[in-house]
Amino acid sequence: MKQNIGRGEFSQYPNLSQTSCQEDDVSSYVQHLNALYSYFESRFEDILMINPYKIDAKC
Repeated sequence: MKQNIGRGEFSQYPNLSQTSCQEDDVSSYVQHLNALYSYFESRFEDILMINPYKIDAKC
């Protein structure tokens, strides 16, 4: 998704595809998405380390 936004391809968002966006605005949105991705990756890193058998809802 962030790659599409960075290239100015807004096909996933019909309202945005009809408007024009300045390159600076798009760049700041992409930077914000990268920061959010890094935050979530570090915040939920411990969840990714849990073995799947411990998460099994049947237990």
